[in-house]
Amino acid sequence: MATTSRGRAASSSKVAIPQLPWDQVRPAPVVLVSGTETVLADRAIRLLRDILRAEDPSLEVSDIDAGAYAPGELLTLASPSLFAEPRLIRAGNVDKMTDAFLDEAMAYLQAPADETYVVLRYPSGTRGKKLLDAIRAGTGGGIEVVCAELKRDSDKQDFVVAEFRSANRKITGGALRALVSAFTDDLAELAAACQQLLADTSDDITEETVAKYYGGRVEVNAFAVADAAIAGQYGEALRLLRHALASGADPVPMVAAFASKIRTMAKLVGQRGSSASLAAKFGLAPWQVDRAQRDLQGWSDAGLGRAIDVIAETDAQVKGGGRDPVYALERMIEQLSDRARR
Repeated sequence: MATTSRGRAASSSKVAIPQLPWDQVRPAPVVLVSGTETVLADRAIRLLRDILRAEDPSLEVSDIDAGAYAPGELLTLASPSLFAEPRLIRAGNVDKMTDAFLDEAMAYLQAPADETYVVLRYPSGTRGKKLLDAIRAGTGGGIEVVCAELKRDSDKQDFVVAEFRSANRKITGGALRALVSAFTDDLAELAAACQQLLADTSDDITEETVAKYYGGRVEVNAFAVADAAIAGQYGEALRLLRHALASGADPVPMVAAFASKIRTMAKLVGQRGSSASLAAKFGLAPWQVDRAQRDLQGWSDAGLGRAIDVIAETDAQVKGGGRDPVYALERMIEQLSDRARR
């Protein structure tokens, strides 16, 4: 199965076309942009447009909504114009394609138009699988740009490093880790943070720079442990805890991080409204509301109540009420991870 250096292999067992990461996109008669990472997909499509426009400024760009497709639309847009300008046709919502789009796209693969580049944005799903299979088998002479979700911190760090390298700027290791930890759940926000730092500063990016701009979000060690435990990832939470303690983290602030997150989750149970309105109501930042609402998935009211009790007990133990603060922390993480998995 074909793979990319930074992407994931396509689900099909027979892939005869190149599979490339987003930043290696290149012109082809058909470009399948797959995967759920919208930020990378948008960048790949924009980069392809820029490449084509640099080759010929007369490039015509058109958009199709495959989920609301009008029969004949693809053929009309791909037909040669009077002056034979190259054409870029971007088809969105391909995972929601109509039957007409499926039929006409399948027919188009048999004879792609000259000087025409058709981009198909397909995040995930099974709709129109025979179209994807045909493209991946080589029909139409296409390529696939794999934009899989960046789940590992190392992948996100590579993304950040590339952002600064492309601007001929440097970011220190500490600043890199702090920035990724601050925006670990949203690549779009991470990308926006990189662009803001590039626009607003001229020197190398250091931990102090990140703290100045995003100090309210950079809760690196303690909150990373809490995030993993609350998500039910016991092994990852335990690994992060031991790393944090080996790096000099204090057990007391560690428990405080758990308490802060659980309290915020408890405030938002059953609440309705926009992130901005809830943030104003409870004295939070909108990103804290968004994060807490994601954290609440899979948690029950009873589970939250027991978590509060466990944290209170652990807090007392790490402040002198117990013999082994590290054991108390590990036990708390085990219990909270178990609640999250239920």
